[in-house]
Amino acid sequence: MIIDVWSDVVCPWCFIGKTRLDKAIAALDPSINVEVRHRAFQLQPDIQGVTPTKKLLAAKYGVDEAKVDAMQANVCSIAGGEGLCYDLAGTLSGNTADAHRLLLWSATVGKQAELQQAMYSAYFEKNQALFTRDDLVAVAGSVGIDASEVNLVLDSNEFVNQVREDQEMAHSLGANGVPFFVIDMKIGISGAQPPEVFNRALQQALSS
Repeated sequence: MIIDVWSDVVCPWCFIGKTRLDKAIAALDPSINVEVRHRAFQLQPDIQGVTPTKKLLAAKYGVDEAKVDAMQANVCSIAGGEGLCYDLAGTLSGNTADAHRLLLWSATVGKQAELQQAMYSAYFEKNQALFTRDDLVAVAGSVGIDASEVNLVLDSNEFVNQVREDQEMAHSLGANGVPFFVIDMKIGISGAQPPEVFNRALQQALSS
């Protein structure tokens, strides 16, 4: 079974959705081989520089920062129900293209799942940014990826096209947001659905 997951590393619902998917996979018979592949999807592909997320969301939704605080508190509560310890108050927003490139490259060295988990945890639970070279070297180092390898990827044009192609593929499949899950290119799940939705979809895929 191959599960393609479109997500952005700064999307709070993507970490929640990934956690729910991981739990559903863990509940399967261990003899079932499941491969999860990261697909890049940038929520803000044109953003330049780094800005406080609270300020960005207030402008995006036309609300004051107190309303953003309430919105974030709700997300933190839902994340807590999945065993995640979100701290969104001081998060920053920026361009995630390089983070996606590094994630796509990490699959070639068998580190994608570890690196993605580390990125999510760093950003949502530890208030660490993911937008500069130093940010990415630090998070990659936490899962045993040497800084020299990170620099080689970031100094190149590797995976630039794939980031764009992944996003285009998501749109072609009808996804306008993330997380978006596709099992064996047959069964789609949009959003961080309740655990039973993932359980049901995996069983449907196994029986088809």
